[in-house]
Amino acid sequence: MAIFEVEKLGLHYLTRFGQKIHAVTDVSFSMDQGEILGIAGESGCGKSTLVNGLMGLFIPPLYPTCGDVRVDGESLMNRTPEDVRQNVLSRKVSMIPQGAFNALNPTRKVKDIAADVMAAHMKGIDKKQIYERLIERFNLFGMDTKRVLNSHPIQLTAGERQRSVIGISTLLNPQMVIADEPTSALDVTTQKVVIKMIFDLLEKGIFSTMIFITHELPLLRHVADNIAIMYAGEIVEKGTAEQVVFDPRHPYTKALMGAMLSAEPGQKQRKPTAIEGAPPNLAKPIEGCRFAERCPSAKPECKQKKQEIRIVGDRQVRCDYAE
Repeated sequence: MAIFEVEKLGLHYLTRFGQKIHAVTDVSFSMDQGEILGIAGESGCGKSTLVNGLMGLFIPPLYPTCGDVRVDGESLMNRTPEDVRQNVLSRKVSMIPQGAFNALNPTRKVKDIAADVMAAHMKGIDKKQIYERLIERFNLFGMDTKRVLNSHPIQLTAGERQRSVIGISTLLNPQMVIADEPTSALDVTTQKVVIKMIFDLLEKGIFSTMIFITHELPLLRHVADNIAIMYAGEIVEKGTAEQVVFDPRHPYTKALMGAMLSAEPGQKQRKPTAIEGAPPNLAKPIEGCRFAERCPSAKPECKQKKQEIRIVGDRQVRCDYAE
């Protein structure tokens, strides 16, 4: 049985004029325990909006349009914000945010921020128990634990802040962790340390299943089991990491790989090629393929006919002409 299921999820923003902006459309996938799914796409493709939907966190102006999200068979839809915060976030699903500095309260010490998370979910726990738990958990991270816990975020390096956020996000041993571009603001050396730390937590059973979101597609080959590519709010291709990186089938996935520098074998000498044009305006109705205006192999009918997910070989591709 799948531990995490997403079925035809649609999400929209409601403007003050009552207009619906459909930011995520028809997203479906399922994950087994222990699986790591990578989600990639350029800025503005709907990745961060999708994260909120996957956590059941619908804060206006974001609303669910349709579909369902289930953790261990339990739906996260149609629940009150308080119910989600108390019974879902940190316990079942937790997020490692993109900007560690923005995620930490600059006026409080790391130990106090972490203690609030534990106290909110573990009624009756005292300060001594909380601090012992923090020392035990942060000792896993290869930092000067007592100094870090007693520091304000501004007193820490970028890598220490990011590792602190990861530690706080996983304190309650959630079933699923969603990492939203956790390495985007870090140098290459610190990225390696953070990724190793995440995998150490996986191996220790602190959490078992993860979605890793990034715009760096080559990175996912070394992180994820499977990769889903997003474009304009839709998943356009999903397959194994090896398939998507080395043998992409959707025109957008091919263009995305072609636009990136890659240290993969056989690609080091390749010159990156920019993707012409810009993503469509989701405030306007789109009849056909969302990538048609930028696709070098688009046919006239692509602009009129909506593309559905279909099986090509042993992967999913949203293109009638992919082979």
